[in-house]
Amino acid sequence: ASPAMEEDIPEQTELCAVGLAPTLPGLSIRVDENNVLPGVLQLIQKLRPGWNPQQIQTKFFTEGLTNKLLACYLEEGMNDAVLIRVYGNNTELLVDHENEVKSFLLLNAHGCAPKLHCTFTNGLCYEFTPGIALGPEHVRQPHTFRLIAQEMAKLHSIPIPSGQCPKAILWYRLYKYLAFIRREFSVVNQDSPRLPPEVPSVRVLEEELAWMKNYLPALNSPIVLCHNDLLCKNVIYNEEKGYVRFIDYEYVGYNYRAFDIGCHFTEFAGVSDVDYSLFPSKELQLQWLKHYLERCKELSQEGGEVTSSELALLYVQVNSFALAAHFFWGLWGLIQSRYSKIQFNFSRYAGIRLKQYFHMKPAVLELCSQSGTSWHHLLH
Repeated sequence: ASPAMEEDIPEQTELCAVGLAPTLPGLSIRVDENNVLPGVLQLIQKLRPGWNPQQIQTKFFTEGLTNKLLACYLEEGMNDAVLIRVYGNNTELLVDHENEVKSFLLLNAHGCAPKLHCTFTNGLCYEFTPGIALGPEHVRQPHTFRLIAQEMAKLHSIPIPSGQCPKAILWYRLYKYLAFIRREFSVVNQDSPRLPPEVPSVRVLEEELAWMKNYLPALNSPIVLCHNDLLCKNVIYNEEKGYVRFIDYEYVGYNYRAFDIGCHFTEFAGVSDVDYSLFPSKELQLQWLKHYLERCKELSQEGGEVTSSELALLYVQVNSFALAAHFFWGLWGLIQSRYSKIQFNFSRYAGIRLKQYFHMKPAVLELCSQSGTSWHHLLH
């Protein structure tokens, strides 16, 4: 029997958003993915009945790889903008939309997300977050990465409901994705598509997942509320007010905090022209992690300096979980390659992420075997 059968999919911990939005409207309007304007104008008529349809301006954002996103507004500065996100084709295979709504409400209640105006049949409407979406050139600037590290600490400090001991969503999603890939890229069925040549066989993927499932939890990274998809474009920088906000909560869930940080570090390489020479150096990572831990201590009122051993431990955890991030987005890319209508070469992307997983693995093993003896020399 294969190591990761369907019935072995680990459990996940549901988010709890009870009482956060008793009056959130759910509109039974469907927006046509290929012709969004008619549906969008219907939504705006409900949400902003005072707006004159002739004066409504729209702006399309093309950054998303899974959804269509547009803003409707009257004022030039877009301060009054309503964002409308239309779910992509088959995204429910990868994303639990009900979970996303709960995430939105939970993050908004803690000052980490904009206001959700309503849901509709195939999407969401919410408040616009003013600022610029960052690129790989921005996230490595000390001024910006300090803000990102502090905002991530704020997100990770959202309290877990009392008595709850959440399970990491990472394993639930990875096993689910792999079960799907085993089914869809079946070797047995002649009609089903083949895995791209640059991707290892399902058996190899199963072995790697089993290895990670055994290896990574032993690093004892705390399980917290995570964003789980902090690519550069999901960080909005408001220069005028001097803060960053994270957007796009499709993958939010309880997870190892080192996964969230490691995942963000792998995104320094970009998405359309991936360049892993941009992965943050040890020196940059240690500065980043120090800002993060300092903010965590402030928020938990724990106080005290960040010790070199705390820093070294987090460095090892983050670089180990960065492996899991490559693996995760590799599997995600394979599923997208099968279903997405968006113009992007998902199977090439999957190949790049999985190749980087195998490329990084020896260095991570080396790091962990050293750390067994002492954390301190890692800092020098």
